Amino acid sequence: MTIEPGDTVASTDAPHGVRARLLGPLELHVGAADRAPSTPKLLQLLAMLLIRPGRTVHVDSLVHELWNEAPPRSARRALHTYVHHLRRHLDPGGTGDLLVTSPPGYRLEIDAGVVDVAEFHRLHRLGRELLEAGDDAAAAHAFRTALDLWSGPPLANIHCGPTLAAYTVYLLEERRDARDLWIEAEIRAGRHREMLGVLRSLTTADPFDETLHAHLIRALGLSGRRSDALASYEWLRSRLEDELGVKPSAELRELHRELLSEGHPVR
Repeated sequence: MTIEPGDTVASTDAPHGVRARLLGPLELHVGAADRAPSTPKLLQLLAMLLIRPGRTVHVDSLVHELWNEAPPRSARRALHTYVHHLRRHLDPGGTGDLLVTSPPGYRLEIDAGVVDVAEFHRLHRLGRELLEAGDDAAAAHAFRTALDLWSGPPLANIHCGPTLAAYTVYLLEERRDARDLWIEAEIRAGRHREMLGVLRSLTTADPFDETLHAHLIRALGLSGRRSDALASYEWLRSRLEDELGVKPSAELRELHRELLSEGHPVR
C-alpha cells in the first residue's frame, strides 16, 4: 500500500485523555470533547479501528466491512477519503497523530485499556478467579461492576457490516456469561432471596433460557419456597415440550429430583 499525501505515519507518542465506549452506542472522547462522528460510514470505520486498538487494521478488512461483498471499483479511494475526514474529525486543527497510516492499513494510536471492552474483560476474568477461589461475594461484585459498564446493545448506533456484526455477537455472549456467573456468585454468597426479583424479570424476558430458570428454581428452593420452585419447573417443562418439542436440560431435571425428594438444591 502506498502512503498518500495527507496521511500521517505512525507516531510513538499516544494522545492523552482518550476514552472509548463500545458497550452501548459507540462513544469516543478526546479530552473533554466528544469525537464520535455522526456520518454512518465514518462511525463504522471508527468502530473497526476501535475493536483493534493500537493494532493495524488491513485495508482489505476495512473495505469488506464497509461494502461487504459488493465494493465499488473506487472502494480504496473512497476509504482513503473516509480516513482523511475521520482523521480531521478526531483532531481538528491538530497533528492528526491519533489515526495513523500503518501499511498495509490504518491504526488508532491508543492503548487497549482506554476502551471499555478491556475493562469489562478484566473484571470478567477477575470474577472468574474469585469464584474459583471461593470468594463468592467479591466475585459477585466484580461481575456486577463489569455488567454496569454496559449502557445498551454493543455498537448500538452503528450499521454493522460482517465483521462488526460478528463482534457484537461475541460481546453479547460474553455479557451473557458474565450475567450468569454474577447470578451464580450471588446465590453462592447467600443472596438467593435478594435475587428472586431479578430472576423473575429475566426469565419473563427470556422464557426459554434454561440457565436462568435453573438459577430461579435454585433460588426459590434455597428460600424455602419449594412449591414455587416446582411450579416454575413445571411451567418451563410444559413450554419446552409444547413449543420446542424438547425436554428440560439435565441440570434442571436434577434440580427437580432434589425438590421432589425434599432436598435442597445445591448452591
